[in-house]
Amino acid sequence: MAGGDTSAESKRGSSKNPKSSKDSNLKQKSPAEFFAENKNIAGFDNPGKSLYTTVRELVENALDSAESISQLPEVEITIEEIGKSKFNSMIGLVDRERVDEKLYDDYETVKAREKRLAKEARAQEIQAKNAASGKKVKEPAVSKVLKGRGEASYYKVTCKDNGKGMPHDDIPNMFGRVLSGTKYGLKQTRGKFGLGAKMALIWSKMSTGLPIEISSSMKGQSYVTFCRLDIDIHRNIPHVHLHEKKGNTERWHGAEIQVVIEGNWTTYRSKILHYMRQMAVITPYAQFLFRFISDTPEKNITIKFARRTDVMPPVPVETKHHPSSVDLLLIKRLIADTSKKTLLQFLQNEFVNINKSLAARLIGEMGPDFSPNMAVKSLTSQQMVRIHQLFRQAKFDDPSGDCLSPAGEYNLRLGVIKELHPDMVATYSGSAQVFEGHPFIVEAGVSLGGKDVKQGINIFRFANRIPLLFEQGGDVVTRTALKRINWSTYKINQTQDKIGVFISIVSTKIPFKGTGKEYIGDDISEIATAVKSAIQQCCNQLKSKIVKRIQAREQQERKRNLSRYIPDVSGAVYDVLKEMSREHATKKKRYSGEDALVLEKVSERLITKETLQEKLAKHVEQVDYEMALEYATQSGVSEEPREDIYIQQLDPKNHFVDFQSPAFVFRLIL
Repeated sequence: MAGGDTSAESKRGSSKNPKSSKDSNLKQKSPAEFFAENKNIAGFDNPGKSLYTTVRELVENALDSAESISQLPEVEITIEEIGKSKFNSMIGLVDRERVDEKLYDDYETVKAREKRLAKEARAQEIQAKNAASGKKVKEPAVSKVLKGRGEASYYKVTCKDNGKGMPHDDIPNMFGRVLSGTKYGLKQTRGKFGLGAKMALIWSKMSTGLPIEISSSMKGQSYVTFCRLDIDIHRNIPHVHLHEKKGNTERWHGAEIQVVIEGNWTTYRSKILHYMRQMAVITPYAQFLFRFISDTPEKNITIKFARRTDVMPPVPVETKHHPSSVDLLLIKRLIADTSKKTLLQFLQNEFVNINKSLAARLIGEMGPDFSPNMAVKSLTSQQMVRIHQLFRQAKFDDPSGDCLSPAGEYNLRLGVIKELHPDMVATYSGSAQVFEGHPFIVEAGVSLGGKDVKQGINIFRFANRIPLLFEQGGDVVTRTALKRINWSTYKINQTQDKIGVFISIVSTKIPFKGTGKEYIGDDISEIATAVKSAIQQCCNQLKSKIVKRIQAREQQERKRNLSRYIPDVSGAVYDVLKEMSREHATKKKRYSGEDALVLEKVSERLITKETLQEKLAKHVEQVDYEMALEYATQSGVSEEPREDIYIQQLDPKNHFVDFQSPAFVFRLIL
């Protein structure tokens, strides 16, 4: 009975196996194939965005390459427009004239066309009636018909740098194998996915079918590597067309990458130029030469962003993981990769902020199944979970920011001044702070006025020294600047002044939101607080400058108002003195002493109206200066006076002055 059941089950099972194998739809995709199908993850949403992202990836790789050897970057980026005929000749395709023109017309059925024409006729009648009655006439709506995608536009993008170059044998894998690279350690990097130029190559293969061309030479090499390749997307391996060495007579080092892609310069022109300008702000130690070459020479563009300083930020160094930032998978990988033998050595050497004594205390807390000298490779999965739980619960010192490479206040200020030419600018660099075990530093700059700056708040965002241009609405910087800063407190008009807000965040892990690494969310309180504090520090610096400027403006206005009455006052006083001099001369009224001397000078025209006017102007100048000095002294301003002040020595004798005497009137004027 049992045996019969077993045989029956085996028969049923054997009858199902062939069917299940036939119906199986299990497939595998290579990383290259995944990113080709989900290219929006890497910023290749459409032809225009793809052109922008290609430029961005090549420029950032060039900067990384130069900075890694402490070389002042020199980057040349060229976008060359390629017409249809030239593109066809590049791929070996002969131009062909259109034969069936109807194939290119917008598609519409006869019934749909009749319906559309009738609707348009009724709309025209209504429009004519409204026009006759004087009512406001609306533009007729444009009917939607099925359209083709239109003719593609192609561009050759070339980027040349003076960086460290690439090893000859590594170039095919560096460009033709997705998720392979040199930036996967824990350190501050511009990249995130390790795609870079690989995604540009995938987009080139999808849109043009043309390979990428790379020329590279490392410092001190006697040859230049030239490689032409594309990528086998399904197998994620490079397909090399040509890989050779050439002579390096110019002793050049660096890389030059050339790729032909479908793009849209018209819609993304402003974004690309804005990106280059912002990159020049955050890296004033770099020199950029940007060129756009069009079929129409009038549309050609050449812009040079000159270097302003030779002070470079320190090269970011790779660091170890903080215990509170690791997950279970990372602990397992670290154990698999470590060269340390014992658990004590592993904890002490693979993590930051764990010294020998703390490692021993942690092992003691793990329980009797753990010992300092136990082999780290012998840990079971359950024991690894215990380590992970302890790392999450225990308190550790925050990691330092020594591994980070911020732009620096000096470079940020120079970059803002160089590109925006503001009336005034303030910068601030905060100390290292921590979120989820990762250190980060926030640098800020706030400017007022400037070239090509709109009224209101203009926000410039940077993450690991790269500009962020898209998805600004939900970004922590935008929300903080618009909603959490009371600009009027700092004597700044949020709507009328030209305000530039520059925030640069550097970290070993930038918490980007979304797949496009274009903005930092507003949900991390540590970053939001640091951004707000940095902006406020800059605003406090600007406030003192603005107050001084307001005081100077008020002083000028007060002086202008006083000076306006000088001619009338001096004329009136001179008329009084002339009348008194006539009385003195005709002996109607006699004056003596200083009064008589003054009146005699008036009679002899040694004192004229112009004399009084000149003396009164000097008096206004002196009084105005003394009032400003008194205010500065009361306000605690440490600024020294612009000129020496001489105070007359007090006369020990008492002098009683007759306020009606002409001498007193004259001295008052003087």
